[in-house]
Amino acid sequence: MEVNRYLVALTLVVLAQGASLGQDEKLRYDNYSVYKVKYETPEQRNLLTKFAEDRENFRLWSEAKNELHLMISPGALSKLESEIQKINVTAEVFIGNVQSLIDLEEEANLKLSSDGSFGWKKYNTLAEIYEWLDGILVAYPVITESFILGQSYEGRTIRGIKISYKSNNPGVLIESNIHAREWITSATATWLINEFLTSQDEGVRNLAENHDWYIVPVLNVDGFVYTHEKDRMWRKTRQPSDISSCIGVDPNRNYDSYWMEYNGASSNPCSETYGGPNALSEPEVKAMSDYISSNKDKFNVMLAFHSYSQFLLSPYGHTSEEFPPNYDDMMAASKAFADAVESLPYGTVYEYGSVAEMLYAATGATNDWAYEQGIEMSFTIEFRDTGRYGFILPPVQIIPNAEEALVGIAALLDKCEELGYLELKTTQ
Repeated sequence: MEVNRYLVALTLVVLAQGASLGQDEKLRYDNYSVYKVKYETPEQRNLLTKFAEDRENFRLWSEAKNELHLMISPGALSKLESEIQKINVTAEVFIGNVQSLIDLEEEANLKLSSDGSFGWKKYNTLAEIYEWLDGILVAYPVITESFILGQSYEGRTIRGIKISYKSNNPGVLIESNIHAREWITSATATWLINEFLTSQDEGVRNLAENHDWYIVPVLNVDGFVYTHEKDRMWRKTRQPSDISSCIGVDPNRNYDSYWMEYNGASSNPCSETYGGPNALSEPEVKAMSDYISSNKDKFNVMLAFHSYSQFLLSPYGHTSEEFPPNYDDMMAASKAFADAVESLPYGTVYEYGSVAEMLYAATGATNDWAYEQGIEMSFTIEFRDTGRYGFILPPVQIIPNAEEALVGIAALLDKCEELGYLELKTTQ
């Protein structure tokens, strides 16, 4: 097939150009493009994902049934053209220059960060988020409480905040920014914290005051810092490998739930979906796993925030041939979420179903692990968008995305209550 001629021509100019990184500079993605590649068979998918393990030239951005999104270096476009002809798939470009989107994001952030204030018109750093959390804890000492999951590989503290207005509320656990480059997740999580504490809207007050909220704004703290300081497109943790020069593990393939089974993760340390040398090898995942298993009776609902694709995903991740016993209830809650989001003026559409049903086999993920711990309503939310900006969602979309999350979660919890899932497991 014919790949976009303009981008192929770029290879003549920048054939030897890769992502550049000086000692004190950020990695740049000048003329890197993102392609939507459509396939029809599992064999084609396997070849494409194997192809994408050449991390110097290709990065897997997103994947759904019969389609994946690949970021491609300008020097590898001819290789892409050759491969897609060889395996008989189709491809089209929808981001022509990744760096141009990063530059726009940085410009917006710099413009809005000049006064040093915290807010949701820009993306905040880990230090800014933690400083803001400290202020929240001081301002609301009665209804907020800090909790510590543990330490990251590089020694950073993994923090959470509990919001509780009264005793004997059902609990909602939110995990955010397990994938480092998904900045919209921590932005949405912190916006929700602020709404639960400050909103005067009757519906928000009901939501905030009648549930206990356990929110971890940034789980993958090392990777998140790295995306701000070095590589905006970094996904994984930052722990080195004993068998490769490639660094990091996909933390959402590292939980002890069908770990490395059913081809649900990669065994290649250079892959974006590398499951790690063993389950719970990453201290961040081990800390979250321990927290969930030690406090599972407090949680009625688990929500893992991700981007992008606009999906609401439920267990199972290991198979599309078998479904959880309460799958119909999860679908009813998912429909409530999707309908509520679409009813907003933005008209954003979410699809829903199990991970393996909607996407592909993915094992070692948070929602499956939480489900196995007895949290029967356990979901992954893939926020905006569907590929126009991908991970580099403009800051102007933070609040609209967060508003959608709020109304969607409210509707989901209403349905969970109707179905009997918000009954207390233990007196709190």
